[in-house]
Amino acid sequence: MRRGFFIFVGFLALGLGILGMALPVLPTTPFLILAGAMFLRSSERMATWLFNHKLFGPPVHNYLEHKTVDRRSKILAMALLWPTILFSAFIVEKIWLKALLILIALAVSIHVLSLKNADR
Repeated sequence: MRRGFFIFVGFLALGLGILGMALPVLPTTPFLILAGAMFLRSSERMATWLFNHKLFGPPVHNYLEHKTVDRRSKILAMALLWPTILFSAFIVEKIWLKALLILIALAVSIHVLSLKNADR
């Protein structure tokens, strides 16, 4: 059951990552990293395929092995994170939930921005 869940989430993340290559508002790298993490826990064959893929492999490898992310992915992550969080904080009524959303966004931003830039 658990293996099936990880495979499902891996394929869902892979699909979103592929879609993100065509849609500028959807980041690719975070979804590919999630797919890699899910496949590592569920399917050695899919993990090997993803890590050795000519297009998808380098961003996943850079993050998992060196904790680096390319600059474009960082910019896209911030450009999507903050408007979404601020809009969500605007529509919720509870002040503690607004504060929680802002704290989560700050923590994610600190993490993403603290990662070194990947060499192209």
